[in-house]
Amino acid sequence: MAETLFERLARLLPDGRGVWIPMDHGISGYPEKGLEKMDEVVDACIAGGADAIVLQKGTLSHHFERTGWNGFVCHVSVSTVHGGSRAGEKVRVASADECLFRGASACSAQVNLGDEAEPEMIAEMGELTGEAIALGMPVLGMVYPRGANLVVADDDVTGGVAHAARVAWELGCDVVKVPWTGDADSFAQVCAAVPIPVLIAGGPLGTSFEELLGIVEQAIAAGGGGVCMGRQVFGSADPAAHVRALRAVVHEGASAAEAAALLG
Repeated sequence: MAETLFERLARLLPDGRGVWIPMDHGISGYPEKGLEKMDEVVDACIAGGADAIVLQKGTLSHHFERTGWNGFVCHVSVSTVHGGSRAGEKVRVASADECLFRGASACSAQVNLGDEAEPEMIAEMGELTGEAIALGMPVLGMVYPRGANLVVADDDVTGGVAHAARVAWELGCDVVKVPWTGDADSFAQVCAAVPIPVLIAGGPLGTSFEELLGIVEQAIAAGGGGVCMGRQVFGSADPAAHVRALRAVVHEGASAAEAAALLG
């Protein structure tokens, strides 16, 4: 018997929290450190206790057939570094039906707020959530306030991130991935804006993993639902240990210092 939406959500986000590892980066640009050895990295993340791994559809089919694991999320949005002025325009390359057929337990799509193609990305996200709910599949919305046309109110201390979370929820997403806002107080406003789990991306460029664990600790304390971060995990020398450290903070209530000790 097929799982219901709520059963899949409970499995991918136990107690409403999750450690999700996106590895869809190779389609945007390659080489990408860590992704040249994807079998090894995927196996390590599974062994470390990742709740979900986000992949593009071709790689998802490969890894589902290889592992039989039931935590894969199919990301359906694509652009590459070669897109020139349209590089921020994510186009949709799969339906919810195809995601399910390939072995996914959930779908994922991206909207870049403020991009010239924002209306098309919003329409595609809305279509995906409509297809997915009929199949009992959760949808992750990756929504980033980053385009040239972005309008941020003077009193918006979240820099548009609360609006990004709101866009995902109002379009029917069951979980949202957004950037870290920089501090716990502003991130608490993001979490208060929606009743769905809010996962944070990998943090500012140049952030060490130990510093990132501190950000995750703050995000959880502010009401966050966990993480959806890739390069800091799959690009590391020991992805399994990095997943275990994230799990310690997200699921076990460990401090950043306690989690960092798991890195060896």
